Amino acid sequence: MQDAEQGIAANLDGDELRIGIVQARCNQAVTDKLASSCRAELLTLGVAEKHIRHVVVPGALEVPMALALMADSNDYDALIAIGCVIRGETYHFELVANESGAGVMRVALDHDIAVANAILTVENIEQAWARAEDKGRDAARVAVEMANLMEDLL
Repeated sequence: MQDAEQGIAANLDGDELRIGIVQARCNQAVTDKLASSCRAELLTLGVAEKHIRHVVVPGALEVPMALALMADSNDYDALIAIGCVIRGETYHFELVANESGAGVMRVALDHDIAVANAILTVENIEQAWARAEDKGRDAARVAVEMANLMEDLL
């Protein structure tokens, strides 16, 4: 895909890329679907199975810490955050949604690494299921494209 203004083509070649996935266990059926569609797309894009590391943490608030530790290792070209936060009756939803999103972005900026954010923030379980497969696949594509772009820009 060519960007008309910049002349930069999206590079979705995952060959030789090393990708880390951090999955929240909370709402695990949904996050398992996100993770499986993400992994399948990574493989389709040429990322070798041996170059994918997948770790699971308790919930969305723990995702940024695991991402930061993976980023510190310098073993990855890109990282992917996977989770599902469903609105409840309390303010807890806003706290988890906002803080997990901010933490994921902070890892990307602090470590100069591409981080695809596939932490769903939804009103109900039906919305989560409606988005799970596509968002998992999208996260894989974002991670590969941004890893390649960052390599070109650095």
